[in-house]
Amino acid sequence: MAAPRPVSIFEAYDRFNRGKKVREDTWDYVTIPTNALAMKDRYDIRFDKGIIPEDEGLIDRLFLAGMDMLVTTGFYCPDIGRTMEITEEEVYEGIKKAPTRLKLGKGKDKVKMKPRRGNAPSKPVVEGGPTGAPVSEDIFLPMMQGYAQEATVDTLVSGVLSTLDGHPSTTNTPYEIMATMAEIRLVREAMARANRPGMCI
Repeated sequence: MAAPRPVSIFEAYDRFNRGKKVREDTWDYVTIPTNALAMKDRYDIRFDKGIIPEDEGLIDRLFLAGMDMLVTTGFYCPDIGRTMEITEEEVYEGIKKAPTRLKLGKGKDKVKMKPRRGNAPSKPVVEGGPTGAPVSEDIFLPMMQGYAQEATVDTLVSGVLSTLDGHPSTTNTPYEIMATMAEIRLVREAMARANRPGMCI
């Protein structure tokens, strides 16, 4: 039976505050790997022929293992160091309400993202970029422009400026905020230079 409504942000906040307290390193290095290994064994997950499964039985078991992993493990909020449990019914309710198609970008650069099955004839949406990796400021703009100029790339994902005007973009400092704003400006400039200003970032 499906949950009567999705979990609101306020309910999630309250549930996190009532949740079990866990250290972040314990969550990362004990909870997640221990539960993942248990799911691997419980659902007989093996990749004998590459990392993209084609066997229908394995695909089904992967979904069940993922569901079990989420319900068993829950979510973790590193800001308060607490977990939130979620039920299988709530997960299915979220899946039911999730969009099945997305429009990314605008104008001539807009692309449609939709579900694809194995060996689908439709082209996948290709995201290009250094994906959160640190990038030195002297090559940031030309690097992002290079990704934007590639005809096969549909959307961009930014890197992280290592420095801004020579200052390290250290977390929880004003330079982090300035670097983030600079990243957005530079990515937009890179798209404009590549004549693809409507790309999704």
